[in-house]
Amino acid sequence: MRIVVCVKHVPDIQSERALGPDGRVVRDGGDGTLNELDENALEAALALVEAAGGSVVALTVGPDDAVDAVRRGLQMGAEDAVHVVDDAVAGSDVVGTARVLAAAIRHLDAQEHVDLVVLGMAGLDGLTSLLPTALAELLDLPALPLAAELTVDGSTVRVRRNLDHASEVLEATLPALVSVTDQANEPRYPNFKGIMAARKKPVATLTLADLEVDASRVGLLGARTEVLEAAARPPRENRVLVQDTGDAGVRLAAYLVDNQLV
Repeated sequence: MRIVVCVKHVPDIQSERALGPDGRVVRDGGDGTLNELDENALEAALALVEAAGGSVVALTVGPDDAVDAVRRGLQMGAEDAVHVVDDAVAGSDVVGTARVLAAAIRHLDAQEHVDLVVLGMAGLDGLTSLLPTALAELLDLPALPLAAELTVDGSTVRVRRNLDHASEVLEATLPALVSVTDQANEPRYPNFKGIMAARKKPVATLTLADLEVDASRVGLLGARTEVLEAAARPPRENRVLVQDTGDAGVRLAAYLVDNQLV
């Protein structure tokens, strides 16, 4: 079984983040990291391969420093890594990013059949959760999103999803696309051997020309959304500081009632 895991290099969520003059997230602070939820996707794929055999390919789209995301995938145990890097991709929205990923996956599938595509449920920079289903649509694959549990039995992929008051099980025939939540597993931490081995593994690079993607349909040129204006969040005003002298709970409840907040 060959599994492609789409991963993303995102700004550290603990860092100070902002939009630049062009309305895009500033990503040049040097504090980027692998999207945390993509570690769950990598772990899910690696567990499947360890149980049934096969290989995992880590795939990313982004500028030069995005290679760190697939390097992390190699450290965790992925066999191959692919980085789509092209200046024309900059500024892509969900649809543009999905177009590039779909082209890259079709390119990989032409080399060796891809059985399963796995993603994290969302990127922690945008938090749209739209990419998995957009990608499945472009690849014409059944989508099984938001999986808290993922198994493969022969040619059948099965996921369990946790809803507010129930759980549901979805099944599809491979090839298929799955996105996983942080409930799916506990991602492994790369050991020293994996870290050293990842340094020696090559990362294949592809451009839009390699994938035959029209540059006018991705990046800012192809984006379906546009940021017209952005401003820093204003500081909070009229804050009330309550010193707890043993009756803070009562005073807080009274404050909520007085301000019609409950």
